[in-house]
Amino acid sequence: TCHGLNGEGVLTDRGDNYGPALVGVGAAAVDFQVGTGRMPLAQNSVQAPEKPVVYSPPEIEALAAYVASLGPGPAIPSEEYTTPSTDEELIALGGEFFRTNCTACHNSVGAGGALPDGRYAPSIEDVSGRYAYEAMLTGPGQMPVFSDDVMTPEDKLAVISYIASIRDEPDYGGNPLGGLGPVTEGAAAWIIGMGALVVASVWIGTQGVRAKK
Repeated sequence: TCHGLNGEGVLTDRGDNYGPALVGVGAAAVDFQVGTGRMPLAQNSVQAPEKPVVYSPPEIEALAAYVASLGPGPAIPSEEYTTPSTDEELIALGGEFFRTNCTACHNSVGAGGALPDGRYAPSIEDVSGRYAYEAMLTGPGQMPVFSDDVMTPEDKLAVISYIASIRDEPDYGGNPLGGLGPVTEGAAAWIIGMGALVVASVWIGTQGVRAKK
């Protein structure tokens, strides 16, 4: 319906892309898109949101294998490179890469953020290592593609390990307020601070000499 009988893609009468071609996208793209519920789309939108998964794991595996047969593309990664490591040097390497390439969109703690034209970088706080690897490998949506030639499997494992490490890290500064930075922090300070000031002003006004007369 959307991608054509042979994965060649479908165009509208105006020549717009109704469903992109699947030839060459590889099994990894299918596993990510279908495994996270982004596909099939519930409705047309600027970005496919994550939602409950429609297909079972065997069905997703079969679909990914079929799409992989249409043309060479990225394969589903091995668990060797998707299982987070606790090696401190590897985590430090992943943190360096994450801060350099990922924080602009995904936030320093992986909470996600807004992008132009109604798009957004999703939260990756709870993403599995497998889907994190596939996202880096295939570049869904506005995300750039980090192929294994550009970013080795070991580098991807380092980033996955770093994400897992910040997920388990305690919030030493108190409530993180969603980890969204100065916007929520400023709003909280303004609301709480002004609220306290108003309460204090009212209390002082009711306790004064004139108020008691």
